[in-house]
Amino acid sequence: MIKRFLSQEIDEKLFNGKVIIMFGARQVGKSSLLHEKFDGNNDVLWLEGDNIEVQTLFENFSLSVAQSIMGNKKILIIDEAQTILNIGLKLKIFTDQFKDIQVIATGSSSFDLANKINEPLTGRKWEYTLFPFAFSELVKEHGFWEEKKLLQRRLVFGCYPEVVMSNTDATPILKSLTTSYLYKDILLWENLKKSDKIVKLLQALAFQIGSQVSYTEIGRMCGLDNKTVEKYITLLEQAFVIFRLPSFSRNLRNELKFSKKVYFYDNGIRNSIIANYNGLELRSDVGALWENFLLSERVKKLHYTKSYANQWFWRTQGQSEIDYLEEIDGQLYAYEFKWNPSKQSKLPAEFAKAYPEAKFQTITPENFQDFIGI
Repeated sequence: MIKRFLSQEIDEKLFNGKVIIMFGARQVGKSSLLHEKFDGNNDVLWLEGDNIEVQTLFENFSLSVAQSIMGNKKILIIDEAQTILNIGLKLKIFTDQFKDIQVIATGSSSFDLANKINEPLTGRKWEYTLFPFAFSELVKEHGFWEEKKLLQRRLVFGCYPEVVMSNTDATPILKSLTTSYLYKDILLWENLKKSDKIVKLLQALAFQIGSQVSYTEIGRMCGLDNKTVEKYITLLEQAFVIFRLPSFSRNLRNELKFSKKVYFYDNGIRNSIIANYNGLELRSDVGALWENFLLSERVKKLHYTKSYANQWFWRTQGQSEIDYLEEIDGQLYAYEFKWNPSKQSKLPAEFAKAYPEAKFQTITPENFQDFIGI
């Protein structure tokens, strides 16, 4: 099993008087990480939040129920805790009343779990997010050159643990992930019934990675109004399927101010949604795949290294553009992404004039290591 970045973090936070909350999409390895750490430990009680009996147990929750649940155990793990009603208040009982017990909860949808936890557990929790394998994690396990050889495969099939560890065709695995798990929490939320609409929405977003997203245009394609499109996109983002990148605007009147791009946390999920598993030599979207890969890997790097950065793309009404902007400690960095190393880019003249302090770099397969944290 590949050692995950958060494993040591969890060790350092055990028995510090706070709940440990681990977010992340289903099947990214949250449960596997915890099983690897705690299986065989007789002090651990493991409960599955998806289990109806567990949900029933927590319905009439009280201090005495908590005592009967724990017995002599010292660590409580609740997997998929977002499925338990008022879970935040119930976790608060454990932290307030059982000072010698460590509670760990996982959740695959931050829209439900975070809402239930944030207010009751203010100041009583550590929060982490686990993503599909970062390329840098795979490099630590296999070495850079071995992973570099697999880079094209990663662009097509992505980095979900089951995909990475499979020695067979990854296509059925991705199909199962997208049909069995991807929409599960989203459809449960508010009892959404329009699964076909969400599929169409995801397909529309998948074809537009790296491009500005118009809620009106997507709504026409999917048969949804603007507000519903925005709501579903928010749910998809909070279920760790996609993330949004806003536009940057400070000094120029013709800069786009309220535009957004949408990216997928995993290339394999994106390609499965549009049912395109072709190799790069047969694709017309290689540039978009490279951009999505780099942006998702950058998100992982920033999160795992606790680096705090403002993130945008830049575009003007005259169509001048920069793929990605980042600001760290007041320093502005501009990046262009090119799959073909021979296609170097130049900083647009109007951006360079308006933001002369900005540093610029083109990221290609020849120099991407530092950008994604290797």
